[in-house]
Amino acid sequence: MSKPAVILLSGGLDSATSAAIARSQGFELYALSLDYGQRHRGELEAAQRVGEQLGVKRQVTLQIDLRAFGASALTADIDVPKSRSVEQMHSGIPITYVPARNTVFLSLALGYAETLSAADIFIGVNAVDYSGYPDCRPEYIEAFERMANLATKASVEGRLKFTIHAPLVALTKAEIIRRGVELGVDYGLTRSCYDPDPSGAACGACDACTLRLAGFTEAGLVDPAPYRPGTMNHS
Repeated sequence: MSKPAVILLSGGLDSATSAAIARSQGFELYALSLDYGQRHRGELEAAQRVGEQLGVKRQVTLQIDLRAFGASALTADIDVPKSRSVEQMHSGIPITYVPARNTVFLSLALGYAETLSAADIFIGVNAVDYSGYPDCRPEYIEAFERMANLATKASVEGRLKFTIHAPLVALTKAEIIRRGVELGVDYGLTRSCYDPDPSGAACGACDACTLRLAGFTEAGLVDPAPYRPGTMNHS
């Protein structure tokens, strides 16, 4: 019998690949998506598509309005940075950082997991080809896992020992894409752009698009997601 696992599923490339890895390891998938007031809400529709493709057992979308806090280009009226070099991305934490987002998300995933008696939680964070977010680092994931096993009834009573899986954390974007292709992920269903147009087409210039397109180029593949006219290396 398959073991249940909670999958944080944003609708982006990384979370879709993480979910596919969990499925390949024999887990039964319980997907959790967060409608947190993000400007790129099209990713929620993508999460539904990806969940259907991967055959999730149950998909839950929670609403938590982080626009009440703001302070991020994803949750406030702040311009999304465009056309930055990889060196610029690695020079500091960008304005697209949403304060404590992964801590909020993992806490909700932990609560969901405890109700399911699921000891395993998957998150698609990456600390190689990323924009410098502090809550994407291995030491953060390890710290949250320690906290999870101190903070829940199921762990204190010895019924569950939680594991936070971050299977992409040490992979390049190209390696993530190749792994996903091997596992049958349809990247045409996913959306990564921070600033898509009203039709849902990606801008091709924000950090998420830049890293994604570079990953497809390095992998020797064409990105099947929709982009605005003039963007290179997409279908």
